[in-house]
Amino acid sequence: MKINQIYVNLPIKDVQKTREFWTKLGFSINEQFSDEKAICVVMKEDYIYAMFLNEEFFQTFTNRPVAKGDTTQTLLAIGVNSREEVDNMVKTAIENGGSKYSEPQDHGWMYQNAFSDLNGHQWEVMFADVSQFPAE
Repeated sequence: MKINQIYVNLPIKDVQKTREFWTKLGFSINEQFSDEKAICVVMKEDYIYAMFLNEEFFQTFTNRPVAKGDTTQTLLAIGVNSREEVDNMVKTAIENGGSKYSEPQDHGWMYQNAFSDLNGHQWEVMFADVSQFPAE
């Protein structure tokens, strides 16, 4: 089986603040799937979308309680095209209300840095050059 798209659904507190945060990071919004209850952030056109749903709306899709921000149920990892893009995204996120939760890690062939968004969702941003992957 092969999938053709992914929509990651995450609960949030404020749709407008979330919209502002992600657009300041350089992402576009799919307005067709956005309204006062949700925002659809385009991570990769036609393939990857983050759906940020206000907590009340999010709750209509599950019979389980929404995490209150003091637990981690998932780490979201995204790849970009350079080390500079990694650091710029994390810097911009922090400047716009996000927070840092770990130090950058340089593995030679892969570099990563991380931030938590306005709602505490943890994002690992990485650049990898698999041609530099160590041979065994």
